[in-house]
Amino acid sequence: MQPTTPSIPQETLWIPTPHGRLYAERWHPSGAPAAQAGGSPFVLFHDSLGSVALWRDFPQQLATATGRDVIAYDRLGFGQSDAYPDRLSGNFVRAETRAGLQPLREALGLTRFIALGHSVGGGMAVCAAAQHPEDCRGLVTIAAQAFVDDGILAGIREVEQAFAQPGQLERLQKYHGDKAAWVLRAWVDSWCAPWFADWTLDEELPRVQCPLLVIHGEKDEYGCSTHPRRIAEHSRGPATLCLLEGVGHVPHRERPKDVLQQIQQWLQTHAVE
Repeated sequence: MQPTTPSIPQETLWIPTPHGRLYAERWHPSGAPAAQAGGSPFVLFHDSLGSVALWRDFPQQLATATGRDVIAYDRLGFGQSDAYPDRLSGNFVRAETRAGLQPLREALGLTRFIALGHSVGGGMAVCAAAQHPEDCRGLVTIAAQAFVDDGILAGIREVEQAFAQPGQLERLQKYHGDKAAWVLRAWVDSWCAPWFADWTLDEELPRVQCPLLVIHGEKDEYGCSTHPRRIAEHSRGPATLCLLEGVGHVPHRERPKDVLQQIQQWLQTHAVE
């Protein structure tokens, strides 16, 4: 059963970067200015085909459940943000901290934050925590991958074939407009490229010092349980691992109540500022 989401104040933002504008939304649970909101705000990093809109009502639910501001943005090339000027680079996961998070923080004056990411966005959240150990007060990964394996690649190829069917690309166009084909190719061509085969989070994880919550579905079709265990075990901050039975790759959509409860409990247990 989906948790009820009361209406809360929401702000639309446009963030300038050297390569184009980023589209973002911010939810204020109390209606107070950001400086008065309780605790560090959440910054959400979306998945490979994702966008602000594809988080659906999870940001509102998260803001309501935690009493904290929640900020979600479309990475460059995705959603309502401007088109990406080229192909994704080989270090695109690590580079998102500089390309997206940094201009977002500068525009909004964020001195501290909690990084929360889904799928590849979870890897980006890990990189954000590793690169800003003093400012990142907490880290939540949902269905994140820690390395490339055959199971992930098989799942990507299966979805690629599905989108090759007539009319299927329109599903992405609803969220990404004329950038939809680029979004699909960016996902497939980066993860399946030979130059990405050796990618891992092994360099970043030991640099994560803040409290960490790792949420993963036991039936995740894009990453077995080795991924969340590796993330939890290799970080230096206190880690909480939550494996959800019968859940696939989108726990916050499949079991939102459980995900929100885990986040609330984690915030309280570790007194995340």
